[in-house]
Amino acid sequence: MIKFDQITKTYEGSVTAINKVDFNVDEGHIVVLLGPSGCGKTTLLRMVNRLESISEGKIYINGQDSSELNPIELRRKIGYVIQSNGLFPNLTIEENVMIVPDMLGWSKAQKRERFNELMDMIGLDPDKYRKRYPHELSGGQQQRIGVIRALAADPPVMLMDEPFGALDPIIREKIQDEFLQIQRKVKKTILFVSHDIDEAIKMADRIVLLKGGEIMQYDSPSEMLVRPKNEFVYEFFGKDRAIKSLSLHTIKDLKKIIGLVDIDDSIQDTKTIHVGNDLRNTLSMLLNQEADQVIVLDDNGNRLGAITIDRVQQYLHYEIKGKSIPMEER
Repeated sequence: MIKFDQITKTYEGSVTAINKVDFNVDEGHIVVLLGPSGCGKTTLLRMVNRLESISEGKIYINGQDSSELNPIELRRKIGYVIQSNGLFPNLTIEENVMIVPDMLGWSKAQKRERFNELMDMIGLDPDKYRKRYPHELSGGQQQRIGVIRALAADPPVMLMDEPFGALDPIIREKIQDEFLQIQRKVKKTILFVSHDIDEAIKMADRIVLLKGGEIMQYDSPSEMLVRPKNEFVYEFFGKDRAIKSLSLHTIKDLKKIIGLVDIDDSIQDTKTIHVGNDLRNTLSMLLNQEADQVIVLDDNGNRLGAITIDRVQQYLHYEIKGKSIPMEER
């Protein structure tokens, strides 16, 4: 869907910000651009909708050379979400969300129907918020509105520049979860800039790790964590990469591969958790001594078994989705 072909960006003819970058963003996937400050993440993102010029190379969107497309028409077909949400303070929530459909000449009935659909998708009552203004919403609500505004005209491609970076950690995690639920429904092709390793691991189908405008590794999160290609990737993800990789796997995975342990009803210090939760959060509960065992529940609240620290450690010694963790990483 998006193809970066030998992309180079130089400033004043001498400073190279991006150097011969090649990668593809497959249709329906989320690719996260990750790396230290100044590595070229946002520059690459802004080249897609031509807010930043290209010095050399080509970017193809659905097979079309983006440089040959009208920039205004191009931007109307690409959803764009930024950290500050970019809502217009003088427009109502409905007017903000419907900016692009309005430019495209949608009828009043079409716009109203689409607004209602999008608001329902993010769990906000359309009639309650329709005539409100951005300052009347919380930061988390504003960010949700920023996301659905980018989805309003149903663009095939979305660009997201640290969209949740300004939110506090609890709200941020909730909105990340909500966005992934939306993505499972709409299956957009998304290029996503983040400086946060945990966010990248959670959100990405694949990660582009950049340093000095060059790609250090382009891989799935699990492959990067398990098999870093060079010293920079190794150091960037840290020595706790095996622990980080647990966020990619659920209790359901553990149950399928090695099984749960029997529940010990004599243990007083217990917690319950849904079988769909990730293993990293489960391990955190155990390591922080919130519980000696975590009892696993299914969708109906039935007790399936329990997890202990030892059980999670055992899981790290098994092949995870066909990829074994090297001994030195265990």
